[in-house]
Amino acid sequence: MSFTITTCKTSPFKDQKAGTSGLRKNTKVFQQENYVENFIQSFFNALNGDIDKELGESGRVSLMVGGDGRYFGLECVARILKLAAANPRISKVIVAQNGLMSTPAVSCCIRKYQTFAGVILTASHNPGGPNADFGIKFNCSNGGPALQHFTDNIFAISTQIAEYNIVLEQKTKTKI
Repeated sequence: MSFTITTCKTSPFKDQKAGTSGLRKNTKVFQQENYVENFIQSFFNALNGDIDKELGESGRVSLMVGGDGRYFGLECVARILKLAAANPRISKVIVAQNGLMSTPAVSCCIRKYQTFAGVILTASHNPGGPNADFGIKFNCSNGGPALQHFTDNIFAISTQIAEYNIVLEQKTKTKI
């Protein structure tokens, strides 16, 4: 199956500095045009550097994606999948059924399925909803939270981002 990859121009958001392994903000912030796309593309760009170091320039990896079921989660999963489809370094994305999986379960599946990394859609203990919080966290191949130097790299990339690659016509089985 082939996809058409579209390169979309964008401008950086100056507030995409991650805290403990990820970014937590009001849901409305994540719903801004290009906000999720910029952050996830910055994650992929940082991840590509790690793939180069560990597997070489032709290395391809799989990812795990799941979240705690809060508002905006399925829409975010769909956006991540469209961005991942446009990244030639991502060979497979394992998604929890309907995008729903607790943080410990995502961590377990990262290790079980030996994915290179994981994306967890949660704002942890913060309340969720359209007027509350949402978050995107990253875990590494050991299932643990992304290290500070990795999230610092994501932030550095996000402050310079000018475009992202996406497969717009990709159909997903998630219900949005």
